[in-house]
Amino acid sequence: MTESAASQLQEKCPVGGELIIPVVGLLFTGYYFTTIIGSPWTAQVSALFVGSFLAVLSLIFIVKATTMVWRGEADFGVRGVFNDTDLETNRHWLLLLTVAYILVVEWGGFTITTFVFLTAAMLVLNKGNRPAFIALLAAAFALGGYALFIFAFEVRFPVGPFERLMRWLLA
Repeated sequence: MTESAASQLQEKCPVGGELIIPVVGLLFTGYYFTTIIGSPWTAQVSALFVGSFLAVLSLIFIVKATTMVWRGEADFGVRGVFNDTDLETNRHWLLLLTVAYILVVEWGGFTITTFVFLTAAMLVLNKGNRPAFIALLAAAFALGGYALFIFAFEVRFPVGPFERLMRWLLA
């Protein structure tokens, strides 16, 4: 068998699964840009910078994957996206936590829901080790997000009990 015939028999690298995050990133960026129109200019500048960066990186990855498929080095298959290591790495818990965050953030508000999500996600990723440190880190991130986005930039994130309490205390 010739070398070219042997290479044709080799299975092509599936890149379809790797394109899920960049495509969702582009969709999110489009949504993100439409939601900042009425925001203060500082939030718009930040959103434009972050969104543009995400869009450029996503497009680079999509072009690279499409070029590999065009050359015959890969296909748009999604083999290997979900496998036995997913259960070992707890990917399914992260997916469920993300969906729960999206469903609960309107009721719980940005700060509390972000704290709970970050704590739970980091506990899953760290296999339950160092829960006090993780809770402290999640609290710092959630409070930092509140201070930066809601208090400083006045971005209209979902309002919950914490945001209402802070609005009352700072009034």
